[in-house]
Amino acid sequence: MTTTPHHAHRGASHRYRALRDFVRSTDDALPGKLEIAKGGIVHDLLSPNGRHELTASLLRKRLERVMPEEVVAHTGTPDVEDEYEGIMRRPDVMVITLADMEVPAGFDPRTLIAAIEVVSRSHPDNDRVGKMGDYPLMGVPVYAIFDPRTGSGAVLSDIHSTPDGPRYAVREDFVYGEDVTIGGWTISTSGLPRYQDDGAERDES
Repeated sequence: MTTTPHHAHRGASHRYRALRDFVRSTDDALPGKLEIAKGGIVHDLLSPNGRHELTASLLRKRLERVMPEEVVAHTGTPDVEDEYEGIMRRPDVMVITLADMEVPAGFDPRTLIAAIEVVSRSHPDNDRVGKMGDYPLMGVPVYAIFDPRTGSGAVLSDIHSTPDGPRYAVREDFVYGEDVTIGGWTISTSGLPRYQDDGAERDES
């Protein structure tokens, strides 16, 4: 077993705080969304479009209908951050208890029940590759991906150790129209919008 020298981690922590301060100071001034991945700053240049935001809203509504009152599907700020790993992410939807939201700054990723991402049309690898590595490293127990490009997705869970670091051991794929279970609660994926749709009717229930 190898350990990281204390001074090395202190240097990494200092670098992370500098990146975090930069991201927070420019977040409202730049288009798109800024996050800090394990490899550095990720900038999705385009702001989320209507179908992306509609998907996140529908998932939030459907989850909150079946979850107990003390659990919410939160969209928005603050970020989820792990200073030790040097990662700061902002999931599209965070399943978390109200009690665990009572924090002064960013959410502790290990208090999340699940993180949900709607794949970005402009930067899909950030959700399908980058976050698939970062979330288990941060200790997020369940990661659900919804991809409006393909009308499909996956729910990843059961973090385990690998030679390349923590990874999800279980992956359950689904296509739009099937029911999906996230963190113990099952919702429908029927009627979720697709990026190639042009004004087709959707079930917004």
